[in-house]
Amino acid sequence: MPKAVRFERYGDVEVLEVVEVPHPTPGREQVVVRVRAAGINPGEASIRAGLLHERWPATFPSGQGGDLAGVVDEVGDGVTGVTVGDEVIGFTHDRASQAELVAVDADHLTLRPAGVPWEVAGALFVAGATAYAAVNAVAPGNDDTVVVSGAAGGVGTIAVQLARVTGATVLGLASPPHHGWLRDHGIVPVDYGDGVEQRIRDAAGGPPDAFIDTFGSGYVDLAISLGVAPERIDTIADWTAAERHGVKTDGNMVGARAEVLAELAGLIDAGRLEVPIAHTYPLAEVREAYRELERRHTLGKIVLVP
Repeated sequence: MPKAVRFERYGDVEVLEVVEVPHPTPGREQVVVRVRAAGINPGEASIRAGLLHERWPATFPSGQGGDLAGVVDEVGDGVTGVTVGDEVIGFTHDRASQAELVAVDADHLTLRPAGVPWEVAGALFVAGATAYAAVNAVAPGNDDTVVVSGAAGGVGTIAVQLARVTGATVLGLASPPHHGWLRDHGIVPVDYGDGVEQRIRDAAGGPPDAFIDTFGSGYVDLAISLGVAPERIDTIADWTAAERHGVKTDGNMVGARAEVLAELAGLIDAGRLEVPIAHTYPLAEVREAYRELERRHTLGKIVLVP
C-alpha cells in the first residue's frame, strides 16, 4: 500500500505520521500521480498547529500538502491532454500531496520542462503562485522601487526575482547570511530589525513605491509608515493589518492556475528564475523537515522526496 503523511489532531511536529493509505483512484477528469517531490510550506505548519482553525479548519485524519511533481500513473475518465508516463508539475487543494501517490485534477497539471529539476518542480506551486499573485497585485514597473519582506523565504526568493524581471529596483529584507544570494540576483539586501525603516529609506533614496509582505509581524504597518499607497501593498501573512489599512491580500488562491505554473516553469527552464532548495528529506523524515521549516531561517524551499 502507498504511504502518505497524516495527522489525527492539532499539535506540533510530533503529531505527524507516515502511514499506509488506500491506493488512490482517479475520479472523472482526474489522474493519479506518482509523486517525485512535494514542497512544504509555513501555512501547512500553521494549519497543523491549529492556528488557522477559524479560517481553514482541518478534518481528521488530515493529510498535508499542495505542491507536487511526479509521473502520471493512472488516468481517469474524461481526461484529455495528459497520458500515463507524463512528467508533470501540479497542485491539489485536498491537502494530499505529501504522499507516494495522489489523485489530482488533470487541469491542475502542466508538463515538466527538462530544465526544471524534480525538487524545484515539486516546490513550485504554493510559493510560486503566491509570489506571482503578490507581484502582480502591486504592479511594479521600470521606475519603481519595491520592498519585499521575508526575501530569503520560499515565497520571498521568487517574489524578488519576479519583481526584478519587471525592471523595478527591488529591496529584499533578510538576515546578513542571505545578502549574498540577493545581490547575486540583482536585489538590494536590507537587514531587518530595529532601524529597518530608515535603512529602507536610505537604500531607496526616499519612500519606496510598493511593498510585498511575505512575513507578517508588523510589515504592513511599516509600509504605511513609509508612505506606500495601500493599493500598492500586498500581504500574504497579516490579514488583520490588511483589513485595518485596506491593503491587498492577493496570494496563492489568486495565482492557483496551471497556466501560472507553466509560465514559472518556463522562466526556470530559460534560466531567468531560480528556486533555491535549502534541503530535501525523505517522506519518512517529515517531522525533521517541518522542524527546519519552522525555525524560519532557511534560504528558499524545503522539499520531501517520497
